[in-house]
Amino acid sequence: MNAQSHMPSSSEFRPGTVTLVGAGPGDPDLLTLKAVKAISAATVLLVDDLVSDAVLAHASPRARIVHVGKRGGCKSTPQAFIEKLMVMAAGEGETVVRLKGGDPFIFGRGGEEVQHLQAAGIHVNVVNGITSGLAAVTSLGVPLTHREHAHGVVFVTGHARPGSDGTDWRALAATARDAKLTLVIYMGVSGVRRIQDELLTGLPAATPVAVVQRASLPDQRHAVTTLGELSATVSREGLASPSVIVVGDVIGGVAAAASAPAHVRAA
Repeated sequence: MNAQSHMPSSSEFRPGTVTLVGAGPGDPDLLTLKAVKAISAATVLLVDDLVSDAVLAHASPRARIVHVGKRGGCKSTPQAFIEKLMVMAAGEGETVVRLKGGDPFIFGRGGEEVQHLQAAGIHVNVVNGITSGLAAVTSLGVPLTHREHAHGVVFVTGHARPGSDGTDWRALAATARDAKLTLVIYMGVSGVRRIQDELLTGLPAATPVAVVQRASLPDQRHAVTTLGELSATVSREGLASPSVIVVGDVIGGVAAAASAPAHVRAA
């Protein structure tokens, strides 16, 4: 069997289709070329809260922009309603873009939406975006993996689905310790005290941690601290959603440059 190449083209973004587009962490310069093509081709855009106006500047002036807020801890548009809007718009012959912060397939409910659209007989494209966890550590000048400090990385949500126990933080802490993993925690600020307490069952209190708020945006702030001081640092510095918490020895390079156990600044 011969390998086949797939080259993106604007013909993918045609009437009656839906494209899930990752808008990246916020900085419009971090959009992919394919994302810009999809946004420009759309006649209807369903846009999440964290997508900036600078990203929407790539949309056609004739496009209809519908804001469908999805943000932890805030009033949000029901997921079922968003899926209904996508199906309806595609059925009416619109070229639909579902524009999401970060990447559609990393805590963006992209999988659910693809399944729903395919079940309705609608062709779906997916355009990846830079996820905020990667942008956050890059802005601090450190990697997610390192041959000496981290052999892998785990992206995990700190937000438990209603009726679910959520992440087993104790098991994750032990695995991160034994396998030398970096933990990247999304939507974890509201439950930071519990996360800290559970991770401390398997990781040392001196484990370096960074909390990055509004990664890649002009008003980005970050705090570098330790696992033992994580909750106190978040509270003292007023760090809030949207923030990413990064736990692991890769953060040690930032921590070593700080003049105090916890350091907060605009990036």
